[in-house]
Amino acid sequence: MEEAVALLRAGKLVAFPTETVYGLGADAGNERAVAEIFRAKGRPRFNPLIVHTLGLDWAARVAEISPLAERLAEAFWPGPFTLVLRRREDAPLALLVSAGLDSVAIRVPAHPVARELLRRSARFVAAPSANPSGGVSPTTAAHVAEGLAGEVELVLDGGACRVGLESTVVDATGERPVLLRPGGVTREMIEQAAGPLAERQEDAAITSPGQLASHYAPALPLRLDARAVSAGEALLAFGPEPLPDSLRGAARTLNLSAAGDLTEAAARLFAMLRALDDPQFKGIAAMPVPEEGLGAAINDRLRRAAAPRPK
Repeated sequence: MEEAVALLRAGKLVAFPTETVYGLGADAGNERAVAEIFRAKGRPRFNPLIVHTLGLDWAARVAEISPLAERLAEAFWPGPFTLVLRRREDAPLALLVSAGLDSVAIRVPAHPVARELLRRSARFVAAPSANPSGGVSPTTAAHVAEGLAGEVELVLDGGACRVGLESTVVDATGERPVLLRPGGVTREMIEQAAGPLAERQEDAAITSPGQLASHYAPALPLRLDARAVSAGEALLAFGPEPLPDSLRGAARTLNLSAAGDLTEAAARLFAMLRALDDPQFKGIAAMPVPEEGLGAAINDRLRRAAAPRPK
């Protein structure tokens, strides 16, 4: 446990048991550590991650706790239940945790090993299931070791997971709860605690794992595969500096990674998109990013952000 705490604080990945499945944990306040989760899993998209913490008082440091959220938390925390809440502007969390959205998914696990890790580290821990993306979720430490050999620094073995199914996810940002992902806490249990569920809108943005909608997009138009910039455009650069002459006339330039490091680029993506999404610019031009490793996830996010807006 001491080694796991030290590794988390150093920005490394640690797998740990919860009552649902094993999680692949990283310090949720460390952008690069969170990016390492996506790299290790081979996760093809920057879906929001669930942030694990110790209780409602901790959750209130990073999210707005509505009366609805409080009722649900009192009914189902700690346990296999995740709440999607409005993210506080001053939340000490990596933007990559929320995939650029203004919400955050939070869970308070009941497993004693998970709780001890959270208590000793005094960190918010981002943790999807500890398996390669698209694979079967792990319910034992051996499953993690088989699936992520060489990608995780340490696995805390807490035995077989009791529930063995990912947590129920509920959006509590509105007046009525919205079921985003079914799990061990059933629809009937949720309605008994908080009243009738509202239906999720088909075009709603993705706010947690297990959904298929689009992500946050900047207000400015985003142009991909830029080899040159025009007057008034901001530039989202990638790669060695100085940039080619055709790309030096941008109104503002931010470089995802001058070293060409895809993990660094992933860690900076959402913060830089937000910084360039300024009405003083006429648009954002994005340089090409290699379609390999984390580059595939970065390009997926950029393509979604550049897609035509619904009318």
